[in-house]
Amino acid sequence: MFHGFPNEDPYAHLATYIEICNTIRLAGVPKDAIHLSLFSFLLSDEAKRWLHSFKGKSLKTWDEVVEKFLKKYFPESKTAEGKATISSFHQFLKESLSEALERFRGLLRKTPTHGFSKPIQQNIFIDGLRP
Repeated sequence: MFHGFPNEDPYAHLATYIEICNTIRLAGVPKDAIHLSLFSFLLSDEAKRWLHSFKGKSLKTWDEVVEKFLKKYFPESKTAEGKATISSFHQFLKESLSEALERFRGLLRKTPTHGFSKPIQQNIFIDGLRP
């Protein structure tokens, strides 16, 4: 369930939701129709109220729902905050190399719209390591 709390990850929610929906096959029913019809069942509280705030059938495609959902629950300010956190990455004093790498990868996953290319990610990580 996605409630709309600030600490929830809307990208993870969508990935899980799509994984669940992909287990459902109905003859003659497009995937988008399944995604659209079931989405509200995995929302709760504020997130469900947000979805129901759209009048009638104003959200006609799954892509529209995803776009509006991410705009609401992962706004540009979250992307900017995540990019700043990634950019300022540094290895903690008693953190091993493998722990630092896993933490860095977690930061990248937490902000999937960070926009850093692989070489830039590598530079940020290497620059953040202790000697």
